Amino acid sequence: MGVTIKPSDLQFKYRRKKELRDEQKFQGKPDPLPFDGEDLYEVIPMFEAVMDAVQSTDGRVLNELENIVNSIPPGYQPKREDMFDFLVDQLRDIVG
Repeated sequence: MGVTIKPSDLQFKYRRKKELRDEQKFQGKPDPLPFDGEDLYEVIPMFEAVMDAVQSTDGRVLNELENIVNSIPPGYQPKREDMFDFLVDQLRDIVG
């Protein structure tokens, strides 16, 4: 599908950790690196991958995805692959 998400598509504001901007971002599994749900450069690739996996371009689904990520306690950084699986499972229940 190739969903593209811009910062203006998001309902929440995220920090831009410029010092980490050029680091490898989520490109699929396996990816045991920690997921930082507070970094714009980290959340966009994750959100795009999850939206692709559930085959949706619906802005309401994206908003729900953000709500899920923003409900995670600050500082908690699960593995990217685990976060991807969790988000896809949560959205599949919503999307149907």
